[in-house]
Amino acid sequence: MKKSYSYIGIFFIILVFGIIVIPKIVDRIKHDEVVKGDRLDNVSNHSSGETSKLVTIGPAPKFELIDQNNKLISNKDYAGKVYVLEFFFTTCPTICPKMNKNMLTIEKAFFGNPNFGIVSITINPENDTPKVLKEHAQKLGVKSSNWHFLSGDKTIIFDLANKGFNVYVGQNSNVNGGFEHSGLFALIDKNGDIRCRKDNFGNPILYYDGIEKEGVRTLQQDIAILLNE
Repeated sequence: MKKSYSYIGIFFIILVFGIIVIPKIVDRIKHDEVVKGDRLDNVSNHSSGETSKLVTIGPAPKFELIDQNNKLISNKDYAGKVYVLEFFFTTCPTICPKMNKNMLTIEKAFFGNPNFGIVSITINPENDTPKVLKEHAQKLGVKSSNWHFLSGDKTIIFDLANKGFNVYVGQNSNVNGGFEHSGLFALIDKNGDIRCRKDNFGNPILYYDGIEKEGVRTLQQDIAILLNE
């Protein structure tokens, strides 16, 4: 008899647990919040606080080029803004489509913020005229008025990349697409300085991986930090 009462008690506890907890689990699944909780949120907040001190590398190189609307754009147009800068070309068959996709993710994350912008500089200006760049931007679905696709003299652009930012670009007929370049994004703060975080060994990363999602997530976190400075 005591055993029967024991089973009834266990059954009652399980029933109550199901009535209270299961609806909450179902609700979290519906809202894609299965892994969220107070404890995890606290860990996330703590982590973002630790990365708030970003390293200042130095002033970003000056530039003055023509954008997709045939407008002269320089670094002065980004004064007081946080911006991300990349080198790419519209006919790139390898890493550029991934970079474009990730830059669109960044645009979406900060869309409507007048203090944020993007600079995409072509390394194939002979093909990537303002007209071609405008068509490319439209094809991508770019919405931000602070995202400028820039073209100009190839020598100036190559010097800006290789000597200014120390980010390699080059022309090579033996590679797919005819040009070589990195998939790196540069982060510039409101004062015009290149900024970044440190790696696990305490060394500045200098630039952010524009190809892998982890690099883009890190970049988004640091953009948010600079916008709040």
